Order: sequence, then structure tokens, then C-alpha cells
Amino acid sequence: MTSIIEVYTIEIQHTGWAIMKKAAIALMGIWLGMAAAFAAEPPFKDSVPDTYTVKKGDTLWDISAFYLREPWLWPEIWHVNPQIKNPHLIYPGDVISLVYIDGQPRLTLNRGRNVKLSPQVRAMAHGEAIAALPLDAINSFLSRTRVVAPGELEAAPYVVAGQQKRIISGIGDDLYARGTFAGDDGTFGVYRQGDPYIDPDSEEVLGVRAQDVGAVQLKAVNGDVGTAGVLRSEQEIRIGDRLLPGEERKIDPVFYPSAPTDTIDGVIIAVEGGVNNVGHLDVVAINRGERDGLAVGNMLAIYKRGETVADRIAEDTVTLPPERAGLVMIFRAFEKMSFGLVLNADRPLSVKDLVRNP
Repeated sequence: MTSIIEVYTIEIQHTGWAIMKKAAIALMGIWLGMAAAFAAEPPFKDSVPDTYTVKKGDTLWDISAFYLREPWLWPEIWHVNPQIKNPHLIYPGDVISLVYIDGQPRLTLNRGRNVKLSPQVRAMAHGEAIAALPLDAINSFLSRTRVVAPGELEAAPYVVAGQQKRIISGIGDDLYARGTFAGDDGTFGVYRQGDPYIDPDSEEVLGVRAQDVGAVQLKAVNGDVGTAGVLRSEQEIRIGDRLLPGEERKIDPVFYPSAPTDTIDGVIIAVEGGVNNVGHLDVVAINRGERDGLAVGNMLAIYKRGETVADRIAEDTVTLPPERAGLVMIFRAFEKMSFGLVLNADRPLSVKDLVRNP
């Protein structure tokens, strides 16, 4: 079984394979109301067992990838059991079954068989539930880069010196910054101003790149000069680097991949790291954001732009249609643009490739 990062193992209970042959026909009725891309191909894989026992270390993405061609479609075919308070929280020992409801295949959940048949409540903390995605494995790929409005970094406190007048600082050092310190808990991210993000279609400035350099904890403030200790450094912290109030960037482990509610038609405008080529688990910037209907957890298909080739018969050129080549998950949405993590890439991708509803 393949997941985002192949670090999980799966054990299955096999009770029969023939049921999936019928699913290919029945599934057409489910997807008539969805995009043509879904209706053209049933979401279930061919030959999968009809029951699966959840194991410790699994994620919903792993299990979904086991059953479905597109793992993020899991919520679309999930049958909510009204007797279970929150069926989206799944625990080791639970059994996922493929059943037919009103003639249509659905996935259902049965709690583990180790529940005693007595008038007692089986209490399980939410923290024991399996995660939607293996965030502990992909968290290091989720960029801390921020998008700020023009002028925001220039107005933020800045590093004036390190200890003993050093020009660079690292983890464990103290440094001195000057400005107005408005952080609630005294924790600040340290950023270096990058290039602006510009929409290639409208030429609108979507924001300015604030490159993550590290993090500091404010220790004392004397007038407009603050003393701060370096908690984290991705690279050396220099004089002139800016301080912005700390923010929580990690995705809630109980979020679920989904399709955008609005029609998205955008492009990849940059790749984290300043390169042009895009590959598996790369972070990309997209010229669509919250104002366009994008939200954290939305999935987008990546389309390779069609090449322009010579038509020898007509004696002119023709641009070939775009071809689907990958999938990206939005993990950070700003007003005018977003950051996404490339979950798969069937071929080499690059800046200016298209992103659309999956």
C-alpha cells in the first residue's frame, strides 16, 4: 500500500473480492452529480477486501489510498453511522467495511470488537484517534514562509546587533532588536524580506515573501530596544532581519482533505527554495487564495501546460491541451494566494503549470 511517505504497514482481513467487481458499475450513479473527471472512473480500486481492521500507526490517508484511487475522496463515500457520535474519529481496532446502502457502495465504521456488552461507555480520548494525514512525517516539508502586505516588514522590529556586537546570531545566542514589540507571549518569528509574489495574469502584487530565518523569545524591553534569546535558527540571523509575532502553522491533525467549494483556475507562481522545477513534497505558491474560495485542506489537480508544436499539414503551430500530472494540498491560505504541498507528481512539473479543481 502506498501513502504519502511509505513508512506504514497494513494488515487486512480478507472476506471476499467479488464485491468490488459490482462496485465499478454501481458507482456511476454516485458520481453523476460530481465533476466529469470523477464520473469517468470509479473511485474504488479494483480488487480490495471488503473489511479492514485499523492498526496503530495508520492514517486516514493510508486507509483511503488502500481503497480509493484518489485518497482525498474518502469523505465523499463515507456513510455516517448516527449511533457513533463522531465517526470521523477512527481508532485502532475499529473495522472499516465496504457495504451497499440503497444499492450504492459505501464505507462504514464498526467500533472494535473488544467492547464489553454491558451498560458502560467506551471512553477514548480524541488524542488516541488516528490522524487524517501523516503530519508528523510531512511537517518538516510545510514551509514557515509567510506572505505579508507591502510595507509590513519595513514597519516591524529589526535586529540591530548580536551579543558582543556580533553581526550574526544562532540558536542559544541573545540578540538585540529595535521597534515596537506587540507579541502576546513574547515569541517572534525572524524573517528576511524576499521578492513580491506577482500574479502572472493580472500583474497584481499578491503579497511579499517573508522568508523564515528563525524564532526568538523576548526577554526584556528597554525603551524601544528589546533583548531576545534565539530559540530556533534555520540559518544565521543577520542585522536587519525583521521580527513578526509568532503564529501557529501546524495543520490540525483532524482536518480532512476536500475539494474547493468554488471553481479554481490558477497557476503555480513559485517554488520554495527559489527553483523552477517542482517535484514530490515540494512547497509551491499558487496565485489563488481565500478571496477565491481556497481553504486549508483543499486539494487541487496540477496540469502540465501543453507544448506548442508545429503542424506540418496546416503549416502553422498548435498548442496542445494541458495534461493532468499531479496533486497539491493547500496547507496555508492567505487572502490573495496560497501555499500547497505537492502530494504526487506523475511527471516533472514547473512554475507556470496550472492548478484546477481535482
